[in-house]
Amino acid sequence: MEITIGVRNVSREITLESTQSADEVLAAVDKALSDNSNLVLQDEKGRHVVVPAAALGYVEVGPSEQRRVGFGLL
Repeated sequence: MEITIGVRNVSREITLESTQSADEVLAAVDKALSDNSNLVLQDEKGRHVVVPAAALGYVEVGPSEQRRVGFGLL
């Protein structure tokens, strides 16, 4: 699943592919915002992304999609 995080006062977004479900990501965002702690997410390669809750601008949770390569017809 693709996750895009907007950080306050930063022009670039953080985008990562994660194996976590949408419910798990939303629960992590809610917990970070309610506790005023860090949002910690894991990407599909096992790396962790840590963003302070106070710096969160927005979090977009999108569907996972396969990247198409080539000119094949389906």
